[in-house]
Amino acid sequence: MNLTMNFLSHFPDAKTLLERSSSFSQDPVVADVNGHIHTPFSFSSFDSIPQAFAMAVAEDVKILGINDFYVTDGYAEFYEEALKNKVFPLFNIEFMALQKELQASGIRVNDPNNPGRTYFSGKGLSFPLSFSNDAAQKLLQLKTESNLQTEEMVKRLNHHLKLVNVPIQIDFFTMKNQLARELVRERHIAKALRIAVYELYASDAERKSALTLIFKGKEPKSVLDDVAGIENEIRSALLKTGGPAFVEENDQAFFSLETVKDLIVNGGGIPCYPVLLDDSKGNFTDFEGDWGKMADYLASKGIYSVELIPGRNSQAVLLEFVRFFHSRGFVVLFGTEHNTPDLTPLTIVCRDKKPLSDELKKIGYEGACVVAAHQYCMAKGESGYVDKDGNSKFTQRDEFVKLGRAILSYYFNEFRN
Repeated sequence: MNLTMNFLSHFPDAKTLLERSSSFSQDPVVADVNGHIHTPFSFSSFDSIPQAFAMAVAEDVKILGINDFYVTDGYAEFYEEALKNKVFPLFNIEFMALQKELQASGIRVNDPNNPGRTYFSGKGLSFPLSFSNDAAQKLLQLKTESNLQTEEMVKRLNHHLKLVNVPIQIDFFTMKNQLARELVRERHIAKALRIAVYELYASDAERKSALTLIFKGKEPKSVLDDVAGIENEIRSALLKTGGPAFVEENDQAFFSLETVKDLIVNGGGIPCYPVLLDDSKGNFTDFEGDWGKMADYLASKGIYSVELIPGRNSQAVLLEFVRFFHSRGFVVLFGTEHNTPDLTPLTIVCRDKKPLSDELKKIGYEGACVVAAHQYCMAKGESGYVDKDGNSKFTQRDEFVKLGRAILSYYFNEFRN
């Protein structure tokens, strides 16, 4: 398969696509979309990228977006699997930025525990990749700093295990080779420790006793066959703030929001703010509590795209929020993340497993259409939804939706790879 040229570059021109799409009246108005999943190239619920696509086919999810932290290493395999399974691929990336002025003011953005820290996504990056040398070096810096932090965490974890007399030592490089790819995350450490405990101790009683020692006298709350629950407890007790293996990130592990936005634009993508929205108690972060101010702030930064992980949110609040931002001209996208040990379905639902309403599905699908149209324009060497200078064509959102629909119609009905 030729990975030096995006299949979209071979699609007909926009006028032809729009004309052809009108003949496919049997197409569903809305296809199921999941625009945000992590893969094993960062940390993922999936064992492999093919597994994610097998689930997409089984659940009839037609559009799937890779969204790993800091890395684009999975793009080539994601591209191959998308074409093989006739699922449309969206090429995305995720960062953690630091807005120091908000940090100084104690304003929590979309990290409920760390003021100023801001998760941020790029949507519809160019494939094949087109980062400049400077941008590529910045990405390498982020990956290197992240791995140095997790390597130090492993050292502190091993020291803690010696202190509590648990005869386990985690080797960072063995863990990296067996459980990760190029990027090692906290969750890899939690998984490695859980595996080591379960391999060393055969019975549930022994495993529980060892975990109680590791947790400094506190028994695990999860049942022992709930490996995701146990790994989450390990992460919370040992690797988070106050834990014996916690390591605070180096300032070099964070760029400003402006730098992250520039990196995304340099890679041909659309800057996109990931919204946390309401938690299980109905609370919002300081930044997200006033939607009008939030929309104005994002617009002032040239950001006209937001994404949500509806599984975190109540259906009613989600609908109200999406209507508000959609009416302001924002592109709205949805995903599931799949960056925890829990392997849940790809089909997007709200909190308490409530399905997305038809209105929400339509808005999310239209958001994916915009990203698809942007990827098409970039593959054709044209200006997309966001141009090379980072300017958004948010006033032309509906035109990009229409073009995206035509692109998807051609992909599902006529394209033969």
